[in-house]
Amino acid sequence: MYGAITGDMIGAPYEFDRSPKTKDFPLFSEQTHFTDDSVMTVAVAEALLDARNGTDDEIKAAVVKSMQK
Repeated sequence: MYGAITGDMIGAPYEFDRSPKTKDFPLFSEQTHFTDDSVMTVAVAEALLDARNGTDDEIKAAVVKSMQK
């Protein structure tokens, strides 16, 4: 989870950048921030913890509730 959120933050400044790809870029800058992808990752994790012993329908409901929150 840390890796997913860190990767999202590091890639955020380049998400819609269509310039040539490079491996030479700063990991963190003033443009580094979390995005909706990080928020949804946390929401899914929260829902899975809240409904860890639930049925498929209960888990689906927990995911929807957490994402709407």
